[in-house]
Formats: sequence, C-alpha cells, structure tokens
Amino acid sequence: MSKLITKFGIGAGLSITLLMTGCATQNIQTYKEVKPALDMHEFFSGQIDGYGMFQGRSGEVKRRFTVDIDATHEGDDVIVLDEKFAWADGTKSQRIWRLTEQANGQWTGTAGDVIGEANGEVVGNAFHWQYVLDLPVDDKTYQVNFDDWMYLISDDVMLNRAVMSKFGVELGSVTLSMQRKNDKTINNK
Repeated sequence: MSKLITKFGIGAGLSITLLMTGCATQNIQTYKEVKPALDMHEFFSGQIDGYGMFQGRSGEVKRRFTVDIDATHEGDDVIVLDEKFAWADGTKSQRIWRLTEQANGQWTGTAGDVIGEANGEVVGNAFHWQYVLDLPVDDKTYQVNFDDWMYLISDDVMLNRAVMSKFGVELGSVTLSMQRKNDKTINNK
C-alpha cells in the first residue's frame, strides 16, 4: 500500500510541476540587452501594414487577415492605433487602441472591446502586455485572456505573438508581422 501511495505522490507532483511549467510565461528581462531597442513612439508612428493568422491549439490555421494600422500621437504620452482588419472570409473589423506611457517602460492601453485596461512593459526590443478581450464568436461574445508579446526585428519590422486562453486553458494564438511604411517601402510598391 505504501508503494502505491509513494507512486501516486510522485506522479501527482510530476503532473503539477509539468502543468505549472506549461503555464509559465517568459521573463521580459531576458531582452534587456537585445537591439534594436524598441521605442514605442518611433515604431508606432504613421502607416503600418500587418499580416496575420489565428491558429487553434493544435496549430491549424483557422483564420487569416491583413490589418492597416494608422498610428498617431496625442501629446507626448499617448499613441493611438486605428487598426482596420480585413479577414480572408471577407469580413472587416476595427479596433482603436489608446496606449499611454507610464514610468519606467510601463504602458497601459484601452480599446472598445478590451475589458478594463491592458498593462504592459517595454524592455530591450520586446513589449509584453496582457489584457482581457471581448471576443465575438458566431452569435456570442466571450471574455478571453491575451498574453501578448511583440519583438522589434529591425527599425521597420515587428513580430507579434499573442496566446489566447480562458480559465487557464489555451484556446489558440495569433501571429502578426507588422511593417512600417516609409519612403523606401512606399517607392518600392
């Protein structure tokens, strides 16, 4: 009997450890020295083209989209992102973010479909933030948690990966590539 209890205890401990490790998020301080350093005001300024997809838990691509982002500034601390989405199925949607710079690389954000405030931090080339989004699916709306990471790859390119979850269970992820339009990219089109 004691061998059975010992095996059960070891198995339960291993299962809990694996479950906790699977839910852990990365440490943003890992990116402290990574260049180019992300300047939110500089990257999010002007027109930005985005190309993305939503993948289910098993990795299958469920939806594809493009997004046109018009990034403007209100004063020294607020960035407004007017995002216009065109989905592969022909539907369109829009989200307008208001990102407000706080002290020490901290940011808050609001949008019409975000519950409360998004909270994030910039360190090195990375921006990590978390928020709850009202996500419409068919005729219902679900409140879904987003764990959102953005990485500046070059002065004009950023990659974004956001993991969606509900009650601690991963529902899927969104991958987005963003490219700022500048004189060089506009002339090459």
